[in-house]
Amino acid sequence: MQATLDEIINRYKPGSRESLLPLLQDIQIEFGYLNEEAILKVGQHIKLPSSKVYGIATFYDQFRFVQKGKFHIKVCRGTSCHMHGSANILREVERVLNIKEGHTTRDGRFSLEAVSCMGACGSAPVMNVNGEFKTSIAIADIVKIIDLYRSTI
Repeated sequence: MQATLDEIINRYKPGSRESLLPLLQDIQIEFGYLNEEAILKVGQHIKLPSSKVYGIATFYDQFRFVQKGKFHIKVCRGTSCHMHGSANILREVERVLNIKEGHTTRDGRFSLEAVSCMGACGSAPVMNVNGEFKTSIAIADIVKIIDLYRSTI
């Protein structure tokens, strides 16, 4: 991982602050998230304190700081999904997996993310697991859906 991280960072000119976002994006594309080592090395490379790098990265919701699970679950929190109970869906997924939104299970199998819209408003509430949409879901469906993915591991 370190060699690949160094390779990505070295593609960018040292001290070039305008390369911060593309650099962070390249690291996230490669590893799926930004870890502490990446934040520190990027800060050193572009001559910014790591606290500033982290602060800028947290401003954008595209960046993750926890590695995704094998099965990444997204729960839509857009207006239509909200009106159809997606807050309860999110809470039920948190309960079943015993994690909070933005986290990954200890075994690395599942991660959970709330997103602002998935563009499937007519099928609300919507959940997505690794790109596979689950539409018009009810709280009672959550255990079945998660068990389906647990059985494939």
